[in-house]
This record gives sequence, structure tokens and C-alpha cells, in this order.
Amino acid sequence: MAGHEIPEPADRKQVADPLSDLQAAEQSCHSCDPAFRHGVVVGFDGSTSSERALAYAIGMAGRSGSGLIIVHVANRLPTTVWAGCEPPVFVDVPDHRTEVLGLELACADYLSEVPWILVERGGDICHELEEVGREYSADAIVVGSTHGIVGRIFGSVAGRLARRAQRPVIVIP
Repeated sequence: MAGHEIPEPADRKQVADPLSDLQAAEQSCHSCDPAFRHGVVVGFDGSTSSERALAYAIGMAGRSGSGLIIVHVANRLPTTVWAGCEPPVFVDVPDHRTEVLGLELACADYLSEVPWILVERGGDICHELEEVGREYSADAIVVGSTHGIVGRIFGSVAGRLARRAQRPVIVIP
């Protein structure tokens, strides 16, 4: 019936408040500490290359006046369930390395210049670094380069991350 408007009932309740939906979405997207928004994410596992990446990231965060988000990705091993062709399941392997790294970092004098946090994740290193970068709206992700036969065979984390990341990736040799 063109040209006719149907009046709204006087007792109609609003189903959803658009403003509260927007605020809820912002809170879920930005649930991270605001002090680290637009910070620098760095992958760290205690290796020599990750220590160099950490040193660069500390300088970068200090120069930009932002926080440093140090990410350690714990071991997860895929276990394939063959019965019924189910998708692979990941099993968490106890990784006390994060606790040790956290204690080492807490005692480090060189981290006193910038605010920092240590985030532990489990899974694929590239995916987890990018995910943390997205959660914190990081300005960059800093990683160390991979040397050795394993990196040549399976591809380096830095190379895979640089190809798929949605933000700048800085690879430290």
C-alpha cells in the first residue's frame, strides 16, 4: 500500500539500543589495557635472535612513547584423530619457559625504560603474533630472523608473518 504509513504503537519497546551495541562491540574489541594500545609487539623465546628483536623493540617503543607487548608462544602439538576423519586437535604441552622468561624479564634493567607486559599464547607463532597485534592495535610486530636448517626447510616465522600480517613486520637479523 504505497503512500500509507503505519504508525508505531505507543507502547513499543526498543529491541536494541544502537548506542549500547556500539559500546559493547568497542569494549569486546578493546578489552586490552589502554596503556598498551598502539604499542609494539615483539616475539620472544629467549633465543639470541629474539633478544636482538627485543632490544630493537625496546628502542622503538621508547622513541614512540608506547608500550611494549612481549609475546611468548607456548608449545602446542597437533594430534591427529584418524577415526572418522576428524580434524586435528591440539594438545597443550606444559611449557614452563614462559614463567622463566617472565622472571628474567622482570629482573632486566633494560626494560625499566618502557612499560611492558608479557603475553603467553599457544598455537601457531605467526597467527598468535598477528592476533595479539590486532587485539592491541599494534603499530608494528618485531621478530628475529631464523637461522639454520629448520627455517630453511619449514620456512621462517619472519617470512610467513611478513606475508600474512595486516600491520608492519620488522625482521631483525
